[in-house]
Amino acid sequence: MSSAENFRIQQQPFYQPQGDEVALYEAAYAARLPVMLKGPTGCGKSRFVEFMAWKLGKPLISVACNEDMTAADLVGRYLLDAGGTRWQDGPLTQAARLGAICYLDEIVEARQDTLVVIHPLTDHRRTLPLDKKGELISAHPDFQLVISYNPGYQSLMKDLKQSTKQRFAAFLFDYPDADTETAIVAAEAGVNPEIARKLVDVAHAGRRLKGHGLDEGISTRLIVYAALLIRQGIAPAAACRMAMVHPITDDSDVSDTLDHAIDMIFA
Repeated sequence: MSSAENFRIQQQPFYQPQGDEVALYEAAYAARLPVMLKGPTGCGKSRFVEFMAWKLGKPLISVACNEDMTAADLVGRYLLDAGGTRWQDGPLTQAARLGAICYLDEIVEARQDTLVVIHPLTDHRRTLPLDKKGELISAHPDFQLVISYNPGYQSLMKDLKQSTKQRFAAFLFDYPDADTETAIVAAEAGVNPEIARKLVDVAHAGRRLKGHGLDEGISTRLIVYAALLIRQGIAPAAACRMAMVHPITDDSDVSDTLDHAIDMIFA
């Protein structure tokens, strides 16, 4: 069985608080409340969880959810080996046994019948039934479940049911204000604040197009990518197009609008 030490974050992840989310999360963890993080893609939800796991000194087991993920992928399954069959714990089961924070990223991508398995862990029972094994796990006292999703990008067919939503305390994340985002980009990519601010200005131009040709705004993550390209010697305009325009749109009109903004900002 894996040790909790295998899942501890050894170095402090960079995270720039935007408000009182650190204190609020610490209170939620102290009460062992399940937590839901809601916000747009690339705004820092996963980094926040990593930072809090490091700050609290707790192991972190992360799962990137997808539409093919089954309940067995989360809780475990029997595997064949030379001696016959053996049980292999899934990440949710590992976390419940070890007392880790289990982070299910983009939870709505998972099938609804898969999500039902988390319900007993998110109320007073704090248990996980392993039906195939005939075992009922009582979660370690340090265990906490954290989920995230982007409510602005989900169709009605891919939203969480109320029976799931109302088991969690929720944090609302958004892109940082311009000054905070500039500081994040400068720190993450190692570029000077003037370059970072211009990149943030490009991102803001793109975010204003959300709902007007763009399904999603330019994320903080993509701004950092552009900054890293500039640090490698790529011209700013080319870096912006490679990291902040081409990944998010195939529409020539939207691309032209963003290209114009880039040329104006980096003129």
